[in-house]
Amino acid sequence: MTSQLFTPLTIRGVEFRNRAWVSPMCQYSAVDGVAGEWHRVHLGSFATGGTGLIMVEATGVNPEGRISVACLGMWNQEQVDAFKPIIDFAHSMGTKVGIQLAHAGRKGSTTAPGSDHPNATLEEGGWTIVAPSAIAFPGYPEPHALSTAEIHQVVQDFASAAKRSLEAGFDVLEIHGAHGYLIHEFLSPLSNTRTDEYGGDFTGRTRFVREIVSAIRSSIPETVPLFLRISATDWVDGGWDLAQSVELMKILKAEGVDMVDVSTGGNVAGVKIPVGPGYQVPLATEIKAQTGILTSTVGLITDPHQAEEILTSGQADVITLGRAMLRNPRWPLFAAETLGDVIEWPVQLERGRTIH
Repeated sequence: MTSQLFTPLTIRGVEFRNRAWVSPMCQYSAVDGVAGEWHRVHLGSFATGGTGLIMVEATGVNPEGRISVACLGMWNQEQVDAFKPIIDFAHSMGTKVGIQLAHAGRKGSTTAPGSDHPNATLEEGGWTIVAPSAIAFPGYPEPHALSTAEIHQVVQDFASAAKRSLEAGFDVLEIHGAHGYLIHEFLSPLSNTRTDEYGGDFTGRTRFVREIVSAIRSSIPETVPLFLRISATDWVDGGWDLAQSVELMKILKAEGVDMVDVSTGGNVAGVKIPVGPGYQVPLATEIKAQTGILTSTVGLITDPHQAEEILTSGQADVITLGRAMLRNPRWPLFAAETLGDVIEWPVQLERGRTIH
């Protein structure tokens, strides 16, 4: 049999061998934005595990776009070259690789996990954080409100990073518009109080992401898939919500976004989120139903039967896993056997099969 989880999916010029994908997960292990041995082994472990796509963690489009001083970047040639052997290995295993291009905004310039203080000083490699408005996220300093010229430069930085990513060999590009980082900060009226063309109503608050999509799409071949990760809701009245997410994806689907990766939250501290198995799936389902765009869902999806049910019932098109993949980087191999599928394994791992 062939389950829906292991049915191939083609988007533009890229065929993914299945729909069990690796979510972008920060590792805080880069030096000057450059991928190193940890990334080679970490990402390589997923490549040996049968996944259809590995989405590399949030990667700063400029130095100030990183979340922490130890996050990845895509603003120079050294960073491009460091990714090439990692991607080549993944391709040799039959796995596609994507990169999540990001700007952390007011939630940037942090120290790496394990530090005794959260915000990096200038001496530690920190920087002045930026945002649409000078509104601090709790625990962070007040950010610098971006000027119009600075916004235009960030848009161009996204486009430049996209072109560098393709030079490195990435198959897919994803724009990080979720979790309270810069794009999300522009979208939400709780963090964007601008009165110029980048604030105010829905059109103003979505202008930044629309310009980024346009800049990237016009800078890359038509055959390259472009995804967007969003937080479908702030989980609080008066913030960004599902209705606005639906309207945004109607627009961006027409502008060349091929898939939306639906997450939630991150822009408002202390909100009550109804966390539980598959808790974000209904949001992805509603966006898919109202827009027709390909949709990926994420969030406490751990069981292969759970993943299969989400796909067969039409709630989403792809399952993206984070913590489950950290616990078991070969989760797709396990899932296939659980569902009774016989899929290709790396020859080095064949002795581990139970279903032939």
